[in-house]
Amino acid sequence: MSRWMEVGQDNYVLTTEGSKLNTGLIVGAERAMVIDTGGGPRQGREILAAVREKTQLPLVVVNTHAHYDHFFGNAIFADEGVTEFYAHENCAREIEENGDRQRRSVATLEPEMAAGEGADAELVVPNAIVKDQPVLVDLGGQTVTLFYLGRGHTDGDLLVGTSTTLYAGDLVEQGSHPSFEDAFPEEWADALRHISALRHRYEFLIPGHGDPCSDQFVKTMANTMSTAVRQAIQSIRDTPSDATKAIPVLPYGPEQSRWFIKRLQETQAGH
Repeated sequence: MSRWMEVGQDNYVLTTEGSKLNTGLIVGAERAMVIDTGGGPRQGREILAAVREKTQLPLVVVNTHAHYDHFFGNAIFADEGVTEFYAHENCAREIEENGDRQRRSVATLEPEMAAGEGADAELVVPNAIVKDQPVLVDLGGQTVTLFYLGRGHTDGDLLVGTSTTLYAGDLVEQGSHPSFEDAFPEEWADALRHISALRHRYEFLIPGHGDPCSDQFVKTMANTMSTAVRQAIQSIRDTPSDATKAIPVLPYGPEQSRWFIKRLQETQAGH
């Protein structure tokens, strides 16, 4: 686990080993906010210990979306007395209805979580629900805006903005290909363009994984995704019986490209 990096006054980011998950910390005068709690109780305990090295203030938690590495550590924070867990309504619903299905994803790193054994392995479903309108959270001298730009990496991606810093969750990913298993590729490109257009508002942009990045990086990610959408749609039209023929032309790895095509077909069929 990395050391805390300061990204704006009283804004920090901590990167865990392995998945390179970025956990955010925003410290106010009265409360502090933790953004994403890790992939299980072991990681959650490490994140909490790092948070407590920075501040002893009461905590609130944000889950940026419903993928296991972002919310499986929630129970550790509930044990610490956290009662407010913020998320978009679609994220909270997905955790409640399908969170258990993700346990197998942590079988090696978090066997306690995978087995669902003990209180620390319980799923804590977010209870402070954000819908399509922004929500302001006052931490005391530091106001945080939680907002939703529509479907993208999932259908419930929440962004967290302060006066200096935007925590973008996995809508932005640096250092590896985006993951498309639950994605809406066409709408994701639109969300990225929206994020890029916010460049004058934030000094720092923190992706869900990887290093802080620029609005130009986000714009390039958007353009790459839009180009991939066009390439895949054309290839699907040309060879409807075998859409995988689009894989070599797409700008992602083979596995990501398969998911990209699958999700593009599914989301277009759902229009």
